[in-house]
Amino acid sequence: MNAIEIKHVSKHYQGFSLDDLSLTLPSGCIMGLVGENGAGKSTTIRLILGMARPDGGEITVLGQNMSPRLREEIGVVLDEPGYPTNMTAEQIGKMLAGIYKSWEQGTYGGYLEKLRIPKDKPFKDFSKGMKMKLCLAAALSHGAKLLILDEATSGLDPVVRDEILDIFNDFTRDEGNSVLISSHIVSDLEKICDYIAFLHRGRLMLCREKDELLNEYAFVQGSREEIDRLDTIGRRDGRFGTEAIVRRGDIPAGLRTSPITIEDLFIFMAKEERG
Repeated sequence: MNAIEIKHVSKHYQGFSLDDLSLTLPSGCIMGLVGENGAGKSTTIRLILGMARPDGGEITVLGQNMSPRLREEIGVVLDEPGYPTNMTAEQIGKMLAGIYKSWEQGTYGGYLEKLRIPKDKPFKDFSKGMKMKLCLAAALSHGAKLLILDEATSGLDPVVRDEILDIFNDFTRDEGNSVLISSHIVSDLEKICDYIAFLHRGRLMLCREKDELLNEYAFVQGSREEIDRLDTIGRRDGRFGTEAIVRRGDIPAGLRTSPITIEDLFIFMAKEERG
């Protein structure tokens, strides 16, 4: 069973359209949803969670259509946490125990200790990193099989981001658990993701296994004339030559190559689309 299946989904707003989106997140995997601001990442997540209705297409989560019962199995962390600002972490836990039938108070308390979250401090006095860690502790404390996170690491310092990424890795050691995380911090996603999906201006540019992408493409350096002969994903012309991203199988002998990162691939593809 796949964690998420999106088939030919579209959603139209004034000034923005999500067009014919299809992607699959297999169970036990982490998928990074990458794109610049306004690319459609948050719209996609709202559609998956049933917070908005698609104009066309079909979405299933954990093999089902969205329902109140299914929401019990999904842990959600959004960029703007919605907890009452005067509540403490302990009070938030008691509130959530009345919302989720499968709430695990011991698990929640364990995460508060592991993540060094104070139990008696008002939520409004937390730093952004501490707020995100509390939201993550809550999302992981009601038996969720799928985590969905929208820009959850944005604005956090590198140490906190690394701590949170480790938690995602631990969560997916259970092959029945999966993660969908959207971010424009591509280097974070490259560390942990099994699959990468690129969104650009409401259109899915690609959705592939991360390792396949890194093995399939490479940087090529040469003269403009040499690069002009190649089928490039994107290119950058400089005073002393040109570099481009090309499929490894299309690179002729004699040209200098170097590995790419997922961030390189995203930036070059986005620039190519704008051009």
